Amino acid sequence: MKRNNIISLISLISLCALLTTDLYAEPASGYEYIKPETRVMQDDDFANPGLLAVDRGQELFNKKYETGKACSDCHGTEGEKFNKKRLAQYPMYKNRTKEIITLQKRIKNCQSTITDNPLQTDHPELINLETFVRNRAHGEIINIKTEGPVAEVIEEGEKLFTTRYGLIDMSCQHCHYFYPGQMIRGQKISQGQANGFPAYRLATGEMANLHLRIQQCMTLLRAEPFATNSKEIEQLGLYLMTRSNGLAIETPAVRY
Repeated sequence: MKRNNIISLISLISLCALLTTDLYAEPASGYEYIKPETRVMQDDDFANPGLLAVDRGQELFNKKYETGKACSDCHGTEGEKFNKKRLAQYPMYKNRTKEIITLQKRIKNCQSTITDNPLQTDHPELINLETFVRNRAHGEIINIKTEGPVAEVIEEGEKLFTTRYGLIDMSCQHCHYFYPGQMIRGQKISQGQANGFPAYRLATGEMANLHLRIQQCMTLLRAEPFATNSKEIEQLGLYLMTRSNGLAIETPAVRY
């Protein structure tokens, strides 16, 4: 009997400790969890490797296709004609077609109007373009719509966030809701906020947008990643972006 009481007491103490962590904290950017030297790298316009993707994206943005047209014809050579606040609202939900429109999908749709050979989803060059466009809204506050018909879609994304996956038998929330601030593989676990994506990943030496990062995480869980362009990856991506409402866009962030 005493042993059971001790176990119950330990469980209670563990729960209290958990509740005093970031479990019910306000949204915090991954920037708050990265190492000081990584913050310095992200903040330095010469040291941030993600800015190479911004530069390459701008080259593609101004590229003339076989039609003689370029993205910059409509949006300006520097993307100065973009509505920054609108960029901070992606992904959006299109009620008429019941479709999630990510920023990359919007770019790809536009690209298909000026070339017969638009880039395929998550192609490195399309991620470069996405990085450039997202960077035009650097510092804008994320403001994803959560009311109306989209609410049901977000709820489906939340279910995916709390579902256990793979041989590791863990869900996204295990790391990014229950244990932010704890250490794993020498790095602090973040809240899994999406405001820095596309971001440069130090672990892989490449740019990753949010969907690619989701697939990489699922691989770490020893799970079959959601397919590119699948309903699941779009729903989970949308939910993750809603969690970042109120945070500033940092693209290109630097993350482990």
